Amino acid sequence: MSANLTKLESHLATRSYVEGYTPSQADVHVFKAVGSAPDASKNPHVARWYKHIESYAAEHADLPGSSTAGEAFIGGEAAPAADAAEGDDDEIDLFGSDDEEDAEAERIKAERVAAYNAKKANKPKTVAKSVVTLDVKPWDDETDMEALEKSVRSIEQDGLVWGASKLVAIGYGIRKLQITIVIEDEKVSLDELQEKVAEFDDYVQSSDVAAMQKL
Repeated sequence: MSANLTKLESHLATRSYVEGYTPSQADVHVFKAVGSAPDASKNPHVARWYKHIESYAAEHADLPGSSTAGEAFIGGEAAPAADAAEGDDDEIDLFGSDDEEDAEAERIKAERVAAYNAKKANKPKTVAKSVVTLDVKPWDDETDMEALEKSVRSIEQDGLVWGASKLVAIGYGIRKLQITIVIEDEKVSLDELQEKVAEFDDYVQSSDVAAMQKL
């Protein structure tokens, strides 16, 4: 069965799709019935719609909905009426259809952007994390390194996880605490964390970020 282009043209004059606000199986059903790109000078809205649905060709089988709504536009094509009004009116119609096609194209674009944004909003957000190696230096070789580490690890903050640590010799009998942390980038500022570490000034002389790597 072929599609009723006259009825379809009238329907698509005020709509982007056969049914609803997104491509569906109803569009695919009618698209197959149309068979090939229609004459844009006779059916500008159908031609615009056909080109748009054709761009979804690879997704036709996966589009939602049913073909039921499309049945209304299959068969029953009326015989072409005598084109008494053709001639002088043709030029006006053609110019008008360009504006209509531009407006429809903008509406289709807006609908697709809205659908994309809705899909993106529902997608779980990826949490950016980093692995950081922090060097914490004591005042001298008499500093209680066990107390120093205990103080540093006492810092608790959302998005901060303390990891493995070791003492590294830096000369003159002095050892620094080298400790690994995992942070959520949006929740933890390294500058603020180092300021908190520096508050343990009975043990801590300074701290430095020795290494940093994104996860």
